[in-house]
Amino acid sequence: MFYIHQTSCISPQQTFSNIDIEKVNEFTDNKMYVSEPAYDGIPAGILRRMGKAVRIGVGAALPLIKNAQKIDGIVIGTANGGLEDCIKFLNQIIQYEEGTLTPTNFVQSTANAIASQISLLSANKGYNVTHVHRGLAFENALIDVDMLLKEKPQNAYLLGGVDEISVYNYNIQFLSGQYKKELISNKDLYQTNSEGSIAGEGAAMFLAGGQKEGAIAKLDGIKILHAKDEKFIQQELKSFLKEYLKEGEEIDLFLSGENGDARLNAFYSSCESLLKEKTKVARYKHMTGEHQSASAISLWIACNILQTHRLPSHMVKIENEKKEFNKILLYNTYGNMQHSFMLLSNTK
Repeated sequence: MFYIHQTSCISPQQTFSNIDIEKVNEFTDNKMYVSEPAYDGIPAGILRRMGKAVRIGVGAALPLIKNAQKIDGIVIGTANGGLEDCIKFLNQIIQYEEGTLTPTNFVQSTANAIASQISLLSANKGYNVTHVHRGLAFENALIDVDMLLKEKPQNAYLLGGVDEISVYNYNIQFLSGQYKKELISNKDLYQTNSEGSIAGEGAAMFLAGGQKEGAIAKLDGIKILHAKDEKFIQQELKSFLKEYLKEGEEIDLFLSGENGDARLNAFYSSCESLLKEKTKVARYKHMTGEHQSASAISLWIACNILQTHRLPSHMVKIENEKKEFNKILLYNTYGNMQHSFMLLSNTK
């Protein structure tokens, strides 16, 4: 696959500056909003016109752009990025009876507004694509970058996943049963035995390239699936590990996308049953909430663990005596249908 050289993340936790994932910020209204930084790199006149998804996406991307020698393209995955501005624009059409409308909401009402704003602010004229595939948007962006780097391994690409909590989309997803009816704390997410999860949002960015030098992690493999049968997912995971693990290699950490939704527990349990006794199991959605690009933040967390060799105790589900982290398996499912496996390894 490819190497990850730098990472950046804006999330409900302290992941952007003075990073500290040992501490968990608490939310009690079933909505986990991001902790936004000051956005020093965005001109004030531009910042005040940005929608939230664009704001956090650009804010997470700028530190990587600033430190990179070159970026040959921008590839973003999002499901709802720009949706809030889209609804505002549609409401304006009714409110002003199709008269003179504010152009800002229109400009930022499409999913590709995030990638385009990053491109404009950085004067990047390279490859610029946004993938919108619900819960597999970020994974499709990963596959896109992998194909690009297979053609030109000397290149470097900005890769990201961004989603926001849109008021309108939240209501639709709540009515469809995706979120819990009872109010809970994110710290109690895994102690509940009811349907639904809690909403989240965030932006995670990665500088990806084909060269090992200076890399902090390597993405060894990725697989995306559509299925409702946990036994099928179990078999697919078995074949995935057989394909990407060399003889004698083992998974040191299984980073699970378990989200407190009782309907999805069977998927995670079936995958955990394949793991060796020495494999640790950890969870992260009490830190991020559930959203379509949560897997992007899980990849950021995995990179952080590989760099620091520290796993916060609040993430641990199944402990063991192994201390080193060299191979991390990430599994996420969204909407009881979309699934992804990612295998990440230490480059040192």
